Amino acid sequence: MKSLSRIERLLFVYRQNLLLNQLVLFWMQRLPLFLFFLLFAQVSFGQIGFPYCEPFDGQTTNSATVFGGNSRLVDGVLRLTENEQFQTGYMYVDIPFPSFYGIKAEFEYFSYGGDDENRADGMVMFLFDAATQNFAPGGFGGSLGYAQRINSDVTEPGLTNAYMGIGFDEFGNFGNFSEGKNGGFNGSGNNLVPNAVVVRGPGSGLNGYEFITGRRTADPGNLGLSEGFEISSGGTGTQRVTDPNQVGYRKVFIELEPKEQGVGYNFRVEMLVTTQPNSPRLVPIFDRSYNFEPPEELKIGFAASTGGFTNFHEIRNLIVEVSADDQLQDPAGVDFEDIASCEGQENTYFITDEEVILPNENSRIRCLQFYESLEDIEEEGEDVCNQAKCVAENRELVLPQGTFRAGDDSGDYTFFPNEGFTGEEVTVYYTITDNYGKTSAGNSMTLTIQESPEPISLFVEGADEILESVVICEGDEINLLSQGNEVYERYEWYKDQELLQGEVGGVLSVSEPGEYEILAYNRKNCPTTSNLISVEFPEYPPLLFENPMIGCEPGQSINAFDFMAAVDTIQYDYLVSGEGLVLENGEIEQIPKSGSYQIQAKPKEVECYSEPGFFDVIIRDEELLANFDFVLEGTNIQGDEDGGIFPDDVIAFKDSSEEAVEWLWEFGDGSSGNEQNPLHVFGAKGNFEVTLTIKDELGCIATASKVVEITRSFRVMFPTGFTPLSDQNQFFVPKFKGLERIELLIFNTWGELIFSTSELETEGWDGRLEGELLDAGIYVYRFNGIATDGEEVRESGKFRLIR
Repeated sequence: MKSLSRIERLLFVYRQNLLLNQLVLFWMQRLPLFLFFLLFAQVSFGQIGFPYCEPFDGQTTNSATVFGGNSRLVDGVLRLTENEQFQTGYMYVDIPFPSFYGIKAEFEYFSYGGDDENRADGMVMFLFDAATQNFAPGGFGGSLGYAQRINSDVTEPGLTNAYMGIGFDEFGNFGNFSEGKNGGFNGSGNNLVPNAVVVRGPGSGLNGYEFITGRRTADPGNLGLSEGFEISSGGTGTQRVTDPNQVGYRKVFIELEPKEQGVGYNFRVEMLVTTQPNSPRLVPIFDRSYNFEPPEELKIGFAASTGGFTNFHEIRNLIVEVSADDQLQDPAGVDFEDIASCEGQENTYFITDEEVILPNENSRIRCLQFYESLEDIEEEGEDVCNQAKCVAENRELVLPQGTFRAGDDSGDYTFFPNEGFTGEEVTVYYTITDNYGKTSAGNSMTLTIQESPEPISLFVEGADEILESVVICEGDEINLLSQGNEVYERYEWYKDQELLQGEVGGVLSVSEPGEYEILAYNRKNCPTTSNLISVEFPEYPPLLFENPMIGCEPGQSINAFDFMAAVDTIQYDYLVSGEGLVLENGEIEQIPKSGSYQIQAKPKEVECYSEPGFFDVIIRDEELLANFDFVLEGTNIQGDEDGGIFPDDVIAFKDSSEEAVEWLWEFGDGSSGNEQNPLHVFGAKGNFEVTLTIKDELGCIATASKVVEITRSFRVMFPTGFTPLSDQNQFFVPKFKGLERIELLIFNTWGELIFSTSELETEGWDGRLEGELLDAGIYVYRFNGIATDGEEVRESGKFRLIR
């Protein structure tokens, strides 16, 4: 038979898969539905390690396949993004593989349907440290879910504990410096480098993810080929291309081969692409070193994103294998003889890694399978996808003597002997498969079925019935008693599934909380297990309270419950003590004096109280009083009797309380303040009740109120004399406020008008008539005005000219 090229082999596998799908479709159309499910139940497998195969061709995936964001299964693929703006999707395989042997992966990807000119953004295959506890993808958009993304609108860390990212970049931002990325193509800066395969290095958070290398695939000269290709298979209106012979097909092969010398891997990336009908090409992209120390174990995954431009991004037929497969060896089991089992109960056993031979570095048992004979053990087939799967039918083996079941935790298994086979032996055969998918040839295990003892029950001494739980106080002790209908040879006591050394009797004294059970053995050394009894200390309520507890009314007791949160007097008792007092439950509502106290609580069904909480009680000796005064700022005016207060006057309030540390002024006009001595303008006539609320350093509160009367909108004040020859008081002029028009008339005692003015800014009369200073004596004024609110003002009186 002639040897096939790699492309021919790939096409052969593709055709075989296509034939299988056609057969499945044929039988789906002809078999009843229940037979269809039965058919697939018989060939279902469970993925347990590597090689790891995930076709994404159904409604479910392997349990270790995790995907999130916008990712979803659709039409036989895993769709990472829809053909919509700002999509983010990812998946990863939640099975660690040791980095010692490297890794190789292959997958088909489909990128299509997006904008004709700007298909975006792309997809990345990534590796990260398998020890990562909380996986999170990196920044999306141009960072493709791998690298960090930093701009004016967003700061997104890169993929958690990343080791390597290989990006298939359509739009061109994964290979440049934009959005805070570390490095890019030479000379690219923030400019787009579309249609490129780009490798970025390890990173964590906002650090690392440096540009390692990149190749422009659309540039044939850059690849050393006659014809390049785009990362995306087509733009608007195009469909998924699944046939390797059709234009637009894309498949990726990635291999990280451990270096014989030095750190890291030699890695290769190849792509199977079709740009001409019926002419798929295998294009080498990279073959170079990756010089970074890998963690002990890695995990693999994929991410994709779109931004302002779009594309569908999908993958299928993912296969992940160990790179250095030729260095791996099959594990070897051992024959187990004379394993004791007990009739009528499930017996649990473990094949440990130390009991068998696991020759591969960092390998462990990942799968245990059972067979009735050596002839039933099938040789490992050529299909790599079957090497790391546990056949469901081999995980359970039903025999007349009983049932074997493989567990989910490495080499654990159970055997449940059926009744009627006491004293007989049963032999089965098993294989072990390690986490590299390598399987042992097959070994035997022989079990002897022995008689099980009669059941045994566990009681609390003094109880009339079996209890599931019992509550004891710390320091108390109870006895647990075993009772059964057989003479037992020995006992084992367990607390929280841990053997209590030295406890070999049928009675156990208990003073510690935990779950207790007893195993009683018969003469054949078969056990019977009792019921569980949970011994618990009381569950005390939280003691949440204010400290200190303040009583603001002199001579009045306080209610401690008013200062506590989460009080439940139905389920719990409360106890307060201190200052010679012992108060319980309702008595706590009347603590009569200041001092230091402690409080405890307990469930009502027990007698032991919780650890105490400590608090102080402070009850004021004297009443807290609030008081204040107010005047027109800069004067002693408080009301009409002093000349009145006007709407635009500034009122000065002065606190005269003695112990205040906080103040709240409510001025009666909807405004307030918290200064000690505020200034306030009311802006309108009316009676305003001003209230001052004070708080002292204990938090006690007192209030005081006074009324500010603003009954006038203007004021006029006349001097009783003036001295025109002095440096001061040279003019006779009234002081007024709140007027919009005035008229001032001056007369001598004979009634003759000697001065008049209507100017609001007048200096007044200087004591002269026609330039001559008049004699000292008594003169008469008359004053007319109009206030700003329209009120008429009329005043008259006498004054003295003094020379």
